[in-house]
Order: sequence, then C-alpha cells, then structure tokens
Amino acid sequence: MIDIPSVAQVQRITRRAFLGAMTAASASHFVPASARGADGAVAPSNRITLGLIGHGVMGAGHLAHAVGTSAVQVLAVCDVDRSRREEAQRRVEAAYAAARTSGTYSGCAAYNDYREILTRPDIDAVIIVTPDHWHAPIAAEAAAAGKDIYCEKPVSITIEEGRKMVSAVRRYGRVFQTGSQYRSNQTIRRVCDFVRAGGLGKVKAAFALWSRIHEFGGAPFPVDPPLPAEPIPDGLDWELWLGPAPWHPYNRRYHVNPPPGVVPWAFCEDFGAASVTWHHSHSADVIQYALGVETSGPTEIIPPGAGPFPTLTYRYANGTLLHLVEHWGLVKELYSAVPQSARLAGSFGGIFVGERGWVTSMTTGGPIEGEPETIFEEMGLREREITGANNHHANWLDCIRTRALPSSNEEIGHRAASLGHLATIGFRLGRALRWNPNREEFDNDPEANRLLSRAMRESWRI
Repeated sequence: MIDIPSVAQVQRITRRAFLGAMTAASASHFVPASARGADGAVAPSNRITLGLIGHGVMGAGHLAHAVGTSAVQVLAVCDVDRSRREEAQRRVEAAYAAARTSGTYSGCAAYNDYREILTRPDIDAVIIVTPDHWHAPIAAEAAAAGKDIYCEKPVSITIEEGRKMVSAVRRYGRVFQTGSQYRSNQTIRRVCDFVRAGGLGKVKAAFALWSRIHEFGGAPFPVDPPLPAEPIPDGLDWELWLGPAPWHPYNRRYHVNPPPGVVPWAFCEDFGAASVTWHHSHSADVIQYALGVETSGPTEIIPPGAGPFPTLTYRYANGTLLHLVEHWGLVKELYSAVPQSARLAGSFGGIFVGERGWVTSMTTGGPIEGEPETIFEEMGLREREITGANNHHANWLDCIRTRALPSSNEEIGHRAASLGHLATIGFRLGRALRWNPNREEFDNDPEANRLLSRAMRESWRI
C-alpha cells in the first residue's frame, strides 16, 4: 500500500545537509583537498545522492551515466530480479573502486523492494526505470518520501494516475524530470523553438509515428494476449514485479528481451502502453513543445473512419492538426503534405508543415530536413546532423540544486503521456471524441471517461 506521509515526516536532515553544515576550516585539518573540492572535484558534502530503481537495459544506461558523473554518488540500487540488482551493485562498486587509491569500494546497497530506498534519509533522489505500470505509483511515493525524481516515459498508463502523480510531486515540492532526452538535444530544441516562434508561419499540420502490435493481430493499442505460465526464474520476485497490476502468470515475454527490444512488457495493457512507450511519448513531448501546447492538449480525437482523415488525428483549439502515421511514407501518400522527393527518416520526433514550408525534428535517421532551404539560415542551424548529446540529466541535477522546473517536468511528462493515452482510447472506441484539456475529461461521454482510470490490485493505490 502506498501511504502518503505528512510534510513533517519528510522534513528530515539529510546526509548532504549535515555534511554541508561542517565548516571548511575544521574539515581542512583532516580531509584531503580532493575530498573538499579544492582540486576541482566535487566535495562529498555537495554531491547529490541517488538510488536507482530498476536495472534492465534502460536502467543500465542511466546507471552508467550516474556513476560517471562526479556531482553524483549512487548509494543504492533496486531490482526485483536478484541477478539484475547484484549486477547493478557490482557495476557501481567497481566504478567507484577504480577511482580510489585503495582500489576498493563497498558503499552501494542492493534492495529487492524499492520502499527500502525511499526510507533512507541519506538519499536525495531516485531514478525510476521500471515497467510502465510502476512509474506513477513509485514516483508519487518517492515524492511523499521527500525524494527528487527522474522517471522514464511514459510517466503513467492512465491519465488519472498521471494527474495523481503530478499532484503528489507538487504537494511535496519535489523536482521531477521525465526521460524525454530528445527535448534536451540542442539541434532539436532549435528546430522546435523556430516552429514555436512562428518561423513556419501558422502550422497547418504535424505528423508523428504510431506503431501497431502486428504480432498480436495488428492492434493499434496495448493488448492482453493469453500467454502460458512458465516457471518463475530463481531470484525473481514476480509478485512484487506485478505490484499494482492485475495478476498474470510469469512468462519470459514480459521480462526477458535483449536489445534492441528494451521494453518487452510494453505490448501488454496491464504493464505498458505499446506505441506510447516505444516512441510516441518522446514524439509527443517534442511536438507539443514546438506547437506551444505542452501543458495542455488537443480538443478532439478523430480515429480513422470517424472523420475526414485517413489516420487518427488530433485537433487543437487553434485548429492545428496532428496526424498519427504508421510510417513516414504516408505523409506523402495519404496527405501529400511534403514533396515526393523529401527524405523522411528516423523517429522520436515529427514533421511540421506550415504556411512557409516544412521541417522535421526526427532523430536516429540522419539530418534535419525541410524546405525552403532559407529556413535553416533563419534558425541559425548550421549543423543539421543529430547527435545523441543532450543535457537532460544535467538539467535535472541543476534543478535539484536550484529548485527550478526541469525542461520536461511533471506536467509536461503527464501531458505527453496523456496524448498517447487519448489515442489509445480513440482507437478502442472507434469514434470521434471531444476532450477538455483543462478539466481532463471527455465532454458528455461516460464510456470514454471510464477509460481514464483503472483499478489497482488490492493493497496498492496512489
């Protein structure tokens, strides 16, 4: 059960605050200069202490970044799979040992239950890299425990639980960053800022990818296929893996899937959000940022066959349309929105078509494309190649120190996830829906509104 403690309970003295109160004068008598930060290193008293929750493929990437950041100290790791948490602990201690003159280090705890990390007053923040069904519950509980939060996307599997998570983060004054790293890529930001400032004139249409689950009948939304029960691997706490989700027998397809399939559970509606998990939440964040609606949302959701558009389409209050397509060729074939000669490739972004031309914001597929060529001069984009470099983690860490809002804060993360959840509801019902982004409910549609939330298993709640 997720019980929310009082504000008084979270106003505790942390290790960082206590050490920070020690005077440099007294410390200088017995602490090496490197430990005090005198040689340019970050003093231990100024490091942000972290706990990692979830050590799958994505979690391993976050852990590598954390142990390689001098401003951070990883004090604990958690995973319900014993082999994964022991590997995470080994990686942390090996990395820190390599940087010590003694060549040894044993200061990273390993937990099966994430709640043990949250009870530690010496941990400032957590990175949540679990299956989707755990994102909002753990984030809300972490906020109540006084931890700042980095949470992988999408931040929820329903719109209601996403809103509850946002409320918890705000109630306890925590710093929250969603893992939409492409928003922090400087080339992508330059494109989005250009579109947002009216560089294309009025944006008539935008396009984003939406994939289907072809192995399970081509459904455009997460499904619940009957998978046979298999023996639970030794060392896996399957009951805690399920947590608030409905009970399922263990099957390796939920848990084991080497790269590039980094989220094996996402096809199942009880654990993930399919296309929303795979790429759409990245696209939604970047697109809604460029359109200036990242803390709002559309007013209509129009599935194919329920209106004039051949693919599911969102309409925003200003009339801008956002079309979902299974592949970029449909932008030419169905919508004739860009020239046939246009090179469209990549994912995690979109295409913007305005009065003055068009431009892409995709990554993983080559350079930014668009027309006319003069728009790139106007936006000062001399280098159109997309690299993986971004300051997303750094932005979060800076905001922990300053208490400012990160670039993909809790509201932005919630609205990006919500955009995908709205598409899923539209596909399920197969009819046009009117959405009120302020009240976060459908107009006069009880059936659609029931899909905004779902029950959790007994003893779990946000």
